[in-house]
Amino acid sequence: MKNPDMVEETMGKCWSATKDQFDNLEKHTQWGIEFVEKYTKFVKERSEIETSYAKQIRNLSKKYQPKKNSREDEESKYSFCRAFLTTLNELNDYAGQHEVIAENLTSQIITELSRYLQDIKTERKMHFHDGRKAQQHIESSWKQLEACKRRFERDCKEADRAQQYFEKMDADINVTKADVEKARQQAQMRHQMASDSKGDYSSYLQKFNQEQNDHYYTIIPNIFQKLQDMEEKRIERIGVCMKTFADVDRQVLPIVGKCLDGMTKAAECIEPKDDSKQVVESYKSGFEPPGEVEFEDYGQAMKRTASDTSLTNSKEGKEKPVSKTKGKLWPFIKNKNKSPNQHKEPLSHRLNDFMASKPKMHCLRSLRRGLSLKLGSGPEDFSHLPPEQRRKKLQGKIDDLNKDIQKDMDQRDALTKMKDVYVKNPQMGDPASVDPRLLEIGQNIEKLQLEVQKFEGWLAEVEERMPSKSDTQRRSGIFETQNNTTVSNNCAQDRESPDGSYTEEPNSETQVKVNTHPVPTSSTPEFDDEFDDEETLPTIGTCKALYPFEGHNEGTISVAEGELLYVIEEDKGDGWTRVRRNGEEEGYVPTSYVEVFLETNAKGAMTYI
Repeated sequence: MKNPDMVEETMGKCWSATKDQFDNLEKHTQWGIEFVEKYTKFVKERSEIETSYAKQIRNLSKKYQPKKNSREDEESKYSFCRAFLTTLNELNDYAGQHEVIAENLTSQIITELSRYLQDIKTERKMHFHDGRKAQQHIESSWKQLEACKRRFERDCKEADRAQQYFEKMDADINVTKADVEKARQQAQMRHQMASDSKGDYSSYLQKFNQEQNDHYYTIIPNIFQKLQDMEEKRIERIGVCMKTFADVDRQVLPIVGKCLDGMTKAAECIEPKDDSKQVVESYKSGFEPPGEVEFEDYGQAMKRTASDTSLTNSKEGKEKPVSKTKGKLWPFIKNKNKSPNQHKEPLSHRLNDFMASKPKMHCLRSLRRGLSLKLGSGPEDFSHLPPEQRRKKLQGKIDDLNKDIQKDMDQRDALTKMKDVYVKNPQMGDPASVDPRLLEIGQNIEKLQLEVQKFEGWLAEVEERMPSKSDTQRRSGIFETQNNTTVSNNCAQDRESPDGSYTEEPNSETQVKVNTHPVPTSSTPEFDDEFDDEETLPTIGTCKALYPFEGHNEGTISVAEGELLYVIEEDKGDGWTRVRRNGEEEGYVPTSYVEVFLETNAKGAMTYI
């Protein structure tokens, strides 16, 4: 038999040393299971937070994504807009990594711990069931031992009393021999019963001691060892889950870093100067800047007379009252009481007025024209745009048509190959079934090619009229970017013609532009009265048309390229010159479309190209 002291020393480092703390161990293991449940709930809430965060990030990225409209193409030209779009895309990928974190937490921790909790609860229940069963068995054995002990004690006392009674009867001379013999037999029987009880008690005591030894040194220690192993596995599993909890975040860090690097790289690719150049390219109109302001000598007479070499007739050379001059017919003059010969303000004042002027709606025609441009109902050849913008629009249209042609040609080639396959292998299909589609595509290609030729003709016409590169380089940047600021808005309005030509629409979100100075029409009584009362103006020079111009609205005149006309009113800074044809027909033409030769005694020789 093992020495109890040695066994106790060996078991001191295991749970067997707590064999008398069965209930406390039961409480401790239950608390361990509850801790696993608490940690599982913690990870689950963390996963829900990650999912919610990823959803909010995706919604934020989607909210600020550019809308599918024409404005998107405009924004894609600028590096800062492209950088912001890249940031939104990277942010969307960043949100995806948080979704990965939530998925990994669910699959690698929450699901595993939930399954493990079921297993550990079952195992713990089984171990404590075995422990309780062993405890009940030893308690039952102890009760049986106590019963044997009490029976042995009772039999011994009965044997002593029987022996004493026999001795008393044997010493009494008055007792018969038969009574003595009976007392002797009774005493022997009681001694035999006591001897049997003693044997039973000794045997069962030995058995109980063996069972008790097995219970406290084998059965219970084994059960407690299993509980100890279960608890250590639980703790180890918690440690693994905590490590996984950190690793799940660490696994996505490289991709998150790439997302952040993408944002940083996009920010570093922003080019302010390139964006500024893009503004110039987007809003460059190609219009000529206004001519220099002439010096007017107030020491000389203000009345303009015709020279001996003037092309005017005698009627045109007559002196006209200033109040009756036809200069007031030009609708861009703000004060209709001013005469055309009234002195001009200094250049600084004119520029200040030019910069601070606001768009005004003077007539319904201007509003209607502006709305038509806003809604994209301009002419097919983009003649309502300035030359540079018109050239860009035509070139873009040609590129789109060429892409459509190439697409149809690729489709035609594919159908041709399919037809060849059908010809070689009739069982795969009927070759004639492809012919209608081929005919349709061929007709579409011819139609698109005709469209390309038409737009190329318009483009060649615009490029011929565009000023040379050397002339363009001499211009000031303020005129190249005139539509980028409020100054450009006012300048574009001052430049627009009465028939709605040569105005620029920077983008689809710009406010509806209208004519600042409406052309007089038959529906405006105040201009009709002036037309009837005023007399013919004298000529002050001649001009030659550099380009053809079709004047459709009242107040303008159509001219052909190379045509010679008389100048009766020079450009007042609004981009229009008033001319006369054959002494009868009068009207306004764009100053940039004619080459003007003023008479020396009128304004000095000046040329506007």
